[in-house]
Amino acid sequence: MSRKPKPDPGSLAYLKLLNLVDSIKRSQPTLDPLEERLLNRMAVAWHKGEKVTVTQAMEGGDGVAPATVHRRLKQLRAKGLVALVADANDTRVRFIEPTDEALRYFNALDDCLRRLDRA
Repeated sequence: MSRKPKPDPGSLAYLKLLNLVDSIKRSQPTLDPLEERLLNRMAVAWHKGEKVTVTQAMEGGDGVAPATVHRRLKQLRAKGLVALVADANDTRVRFIEPTDEALRYFNALDDCLRRLDRA
């Protein structure tokens, strides 16, 4: 009779993480990989207290054409995850800011990590 190998506790934590993140993503608007990458990149900047302009986002596209980044920003806006706010001094400049929906999404991901930490 063959014995089943005991599961590695590390892999169980990883599988738990995948399941938790998957459940969060199902409750949010569907993001393509580029939208998710842009949102994550902006989240890092927002966390540092930095303001991100549309132009900065388009220039830092990691090899992605600026027009493609701009289209994805418009899609993130349509999905309610980012808002564009005009600069008080120069209305040609638009800052990308997280919406309440985006903050809920990031908080849900944070809760996943906390649950894994307690497990």
